[in-house]
Amino acid sequence: MNISIVGTGYVGLVSGTCFSEMGNHVWCIDVDKTKIENLKSGKIPIYEPGLEEMVLRNSKEGRLEFTTDYAQAVPSSDICFIAVGTPPGEDGSADTRYVLAAAESIAKNMSGYTIVVDKSTVPVGTSEKVRAVIKKVLDARTDAQGIEFDVVSNPEFLKEGVAVNDFMRPDRVVIGCDNARSEAMMKQLYEQFTLNEHPIICTDIKSAEITKYAANAMLATRISFMNEIAKLCDKVGGDVRAVRQGIGTDSRIGMSFLHASCGYGGSCFPKDVKELISVGKRNGIEMRIATAVEDVNNEQKHILPERIIQKYGQDLKEKTFALWGLAFKPETDDMREAPAITVVTELTKRGAKIKAYDPQAYEMAKHYLADISSDAISYEPDMWTALNGADALILVTEWKQFRSPDFAKIKALLKEPVIFDGRNQYDPKAMKAEGIELHCIGRGLV
Repeated sequence: MNISIVGTGYVGLVSGTCFSEMGNHVWCIDVDKTKIENLKSGKIPIYEPGLEEMVLRNSKEGRLEFTTDYAQAVPSSDICFIAVGTPPGEDGSADTRYVLAAAESIAKNMSGYTIVVDKSTVPVGTSEKVRAVIKKVLDARTDAQGIEFDVVSNPEFLKEGVAVNDFMRPDRVVIGCDNARSEAMMKQLYEQFTLNEHPIICTDIKSAEITKYAANAMLATRISFMNEIAKLCDKVGGDVRAVRQGIGTDSRIGMSFLHASCGYGGSCFPKDVKELISVGKRNGIEMRIATAVEDVNNEQKHILPERIIQKYGQDLKEKTFALWGLAFKPETDDMREAPAITVVTELTKRGAKIKAYDPQAYEMAKHYLADISSDAISYEPDMWTALNGADALILVTEWKQFRSPDFAKIKALLKEPVIFDGRNQYDPKAMKAEGIELHCIGRGLV
């Protein structure tokens, strides 16, 4: 098939590249001229394992092309995906103006029957607005008589860090459509990705739109629930890892997303929980569970600064902390809503200095932590340099290289053998045997 993807962020670039990998011809469209020129020259704007090699291969073979010009891509496309950002507004609702602008540009350049697909995470009812925008543009065109279109909702379920694998081997594909013609074409497109017999689920459009928010809110709920259980464990002396084992082996519950931590971040969970709360308000429904999930997570991001203040006091002017991990999760450079932002902000506000290391997120961190002076934070070339002369180590992101470090070396480089473990990577008994004071989440304060 001939496909256009509007937007070259995580969703758009991964989707377009994976479609081209299966033999489709794909145009990726973006209004950012610099980004498009970089992509044409092989420079990838995001870090996602496996993506760069796939982009380069499919670009070289002519199946994947990049442009800022809708007129170059849309007229020959059977399906046009909209994969632009939907950032939250002040009230938490998703901003759909970029989605509607993309729909308008597509409509101006359609030359025949086209399926327009909402791939962006959009509020319930967005498909109706997209349909109205396209119809208005087509009605105003003098050369558009007889041009037909359909609007489809096709939410993405990609996890940053494994997005390519998620797209190529999806555990399900959700397609929201309202007629047999668009359903058949969408099934034909996705059947090449579901040879593992995982289902293609066809629903009405609004159910598909709700599914994306419901999925992410459910996963966020599991995380916040375990973080509340971790607080209880710290208070009464339990071990949240043992609790996770005890409940996660129940086949009705499962183990996924039951790790206690210093909170979730990223582009999806925070934004989608906010929108679910917002859409409830717009329809006169108080989304009490989603609201509690957000409140718990916002509090959880402060748990590491609180533990540090408990040990060292409110005045941290004489303290320096090594910080391992800035991205919101490993295998990405994404800093959106990252717990590290809260940790760095809270500690430097009290006078502390931070020596940070992350394998990928420095450029993003410098953007999100632009208000922190260079005197207060330094970005170190490796994980060991960050430790040198620091009072304690703070682990925020569970990159693999942090899982089994040389603890004797950690002790030698730190002023004191103290670790604040925001991801429960280290075992308290093993750390005690190493002579390291460990502060973790839900496994005892020390």
